[in-house]
Parts: sequence; C-alpha cells; structure tokens
Amino acid sequence: MNTAAPSFATRAEVDGWTIDALDDGHFRLDGGAMWGVVPANIWRALTPPAEDNTIRMSLRPFLARRGDRVVVIEGGVGARWSDKLRGIYHIEGGGHLAASLARLGVARDDVTDVVLSHCHWDHVGALVVDGPNGPEPLCPRARHHAPAVEIERCLAPDHVRRGSYRPEDLLPLQERGLLVALETRPGGPEHPGEAVAEPVPGIRVHVLGGHSEGVSAILVGDGEAPGPDRAAVFWSDVVPTTHHVQPPYIMAYDIDVIRSYEVRGRWLERAAERGWIGLFYHDPDVALARLERDGRRFRAVPLPA
Repeated sequence: MNTAAPSFATRAEVDGWTIDALDDGHFRLDGGAMWGVVPANIWRALTPPAEDNTIRMSLRPFLARRGDRVVVIEGGVGARWSDKLRGIYHIEGGGHLAASLARLGVARDDVTDVVLSHCHWDHVGALVVDGPNGPEPLCPRARHHAPAVEIERCLAPDHVRRGSYRPEDLLPLQERGLLVALETRPGGPEHPGEAVAEPVPGIRVHVLGGHSEGVSAILVGDGEAPGPDRAAVFWSDVVPTTHHVQPPYIMAYDIDVIRSYEVRGRWLERAAERGWIGLFYHDPDVALARLERDGRRFRAVPLPA
C-alpha cells in the first residue's frame, strides 16, 4: 500500500502570469490565537499542536512573472532575529528567500516589484538583509508597494501594535526611496468599504481591513472574467491556511473581528464562484488550492502537482 504523502502543486498559470511558491521557512504560533473562538476539539484535529500548544505554519511568499515584470508577493520573516526571539517563535530557517528565488533562476536584482498585503514582521522581515555596510534591501532595484496605513503603523507603531510591527523592516527601504504607498481608489458597489490599487498592471491590491487596518487580498490576473485559471488570489492573513476557509474561523490576532467576518464571507464566496486559485501563505502543506461550495460551507481543494 502506498502511504506517501500527496504531492501538491507549487506553480500556476493565470492570465499570462506564471506564479511560483517561494519559501522562507516556518515558524509556530499559539494554536488558540490562530483559531480565535473556534473550539479546540475542532482546530486541534485540523492543525495538531505541539506540547506547548503552538502550530507549525509556513512563510511562503510567491513569485509572479509576466513579460518584463518580476514580482515578489509578500516578504517572509528573514534572518535578523535574536536567538531568544527565534526560540520564542520557533523560527525554522528564515533568510531563505534569495535562495528560493535563485532556484527559479531569479537574482535579487531581477525583481522589479514587491507587493505587500500588510507589514507585520512575519510578512516583511525578509525584505531587508544584513549587508557589508549594514541593513540593505534584499531586492535593491524593486519598488516595494504597501498600503499607506500599514507603512504608517510599521514605522511608528503604538503600544497596541508594537508586537506586530518592526520599523527596522521598512526603514532601509524608505531610506533608499524604494517604499511606495499604494495609490488607491474606492472599490465601488462590488467591493463596499474597500480601497483598490493596481501597483503593477494585472495585479490589484484590495485593502480590506480586519486582521490589521490595511491587510489586503492581492488579485493576480483578470478577476472579473468568468472561468477557471483567469485569476489567483493571495489570501495573506485574511485566510491564512486552507483550514481557515469558513467565515467564522477568525484569528484572535485580528483587530476588527466584525470587519474580518464581513470581508471573509464576501471574498470566500467570490473565489468559489469564479474558480480563483488561492495562494496560501501560512499553510504548511498546501500552497495552491481552489475553493468549492460544500453545502453551506466551503472546502479547499489543493491543486495536484
């Protein structure tokens, strides 16, 4: 009997874009915090915890390429951590992003753009590395696009947010003129209460809020066109893993639970209806999956290798 673990896809093609999963290691966070009010007997079966109640999560940026645009989506955790903090968060790896790009034939200087969903340390930390003259950008030629409110919160975090943001993750980018606040427009009737930007032609950032004030879903391709393989959605922490695909499965880390519930329900429904490929940042096993309706619930179906 074959008991090997199933093999899942790490590459997708949508609307002329080639999208590859990258790797910056893993870390662990408290399972109860990652699942909020979801009963422990449910989440423990989905994401079994270690003895200290933490669950293992990936740090998985993505690479999107079309024409002359080479775009990194999200920024990993990086290697600039003390032994103490590395132990607290059980960081495995970190600082793998350049090697992960190199395996796909992409050098640091090749990256034209970095698009960020928000600026929490586990999503931007790898974008700055230690160089011979101090901290420097991992991608020195890239414009780094992020929601304006996220840049503001990261560079000057208040007491409540200090545990989620590190100014040193963005300052070297800002000092070199590489940090760009998204120029947004209202989302319109289909996206109520959202702001939308298109930092790269064919990539749209929908600023949703909920998990953080500026957390965003990033849509690659033509999200309005019917039919599969026309778009992919990078879920960020809006839907951190394939197990979090029910609207009430909201992390305790989210600063606005009501907003999270509203946007999650709307976007999960839209992704299932339109056949979008989901790009999952924190799922330790599955990088790419589609959402399907399962009665009143949703299920994530991983893309096979």
